[in-house]
Amino acid sequence: MKTIYVFSDSTGETAERVIKAALSQFYEEDVKVNRVFQVRSQNDLQQALAVVVREPGMLVYTLVDPHLSEAVERVAEEQGLIAVDLLSSLIYNLSRYLGAPSREIPGLLHRIDTDYHKRIEAVDFTVKHDDGQETRHLYKADLVLVGVSRSSKTPLSMYLAHKGYKVANVPLVKGIEPPEELFQIDPAKVVGLIIDTRRLVEIRTSRLLNMRQSPRGSYADYQQVEDEVAFCKKLYRQHPEWLTIDVTNKSVEESASEIMRRRDEPPVY
Repeated sequence: MKTIYVFSDSTGETAERVIKAALSQFYEEDVKVNRVFQVRSQNDLQQALAVVVREPGMLVYTLVDPHLSEAVERVAEEQGLIAVDLLSSLIYNLSRYLGAPSREIPGLLHRIDTDYHKRIEAVDFTVKHDDGQETRHLYKADLVLVGVSRSSKTPLSMYLAHKGYKVANVPLVKGIEPPEELFQIDPAKVVGLIIDTRRLVEIRTSRLLNMRQSPRGSYADYQQVEDEVAFCKKLYRQHPEWLTIDVTNKSVEESASEIMRRRDEPPVY
């Protein structure tokens, strides 16, 4: 049984995957990969190296601290061990190419992976809480968008989800009371969307035509739409602690940026 030791200042998972990918090119099966992670000090390193000296094997390491890397190289040379630095050469050449020094902060890749998984969770939550679904879980959301139909609730929710926010959205319909859960959550989470009546009529008309439906019904009727917008504005005035955003003629990115910027500011009517 041959042993490959993986020293990492983070989890060591990436290095282990690289090694196993390389091992797949060989018929030799009696190889054990021993991962030693969170090696971030000279004391950590000395304990790890003591094991290698006692039971020799190949050393593969990803240590951003150059002093730790040098210590590994020195011991490997003294003990006659094969040692491979997976990270230093790449960081050195990236530094040359980018014209900037590296930050030498352990665990950054793992933190990036963690952020990625948080965004995935946010997107999953947002999809499940689109258009008034699962209102009993509104309290779990980071943001709750409310507004009339076709006021960009869904695309705005998805954009914010990709930024890491768990977003729910609730449609506001004149004549139908909003869900009780909306008034039970932290009001600082609620964002009321406002849109100009004329612009909303244009959007709804275009939507109906794309669906090969007649735009002559109440859905795109100017007076009906104006009443819906007035209903929303009245509701927002009743809840001045809610943030309100005018999305008229704004891109999703612009609206999202305004929401993120104004979250702690008082609403403006």
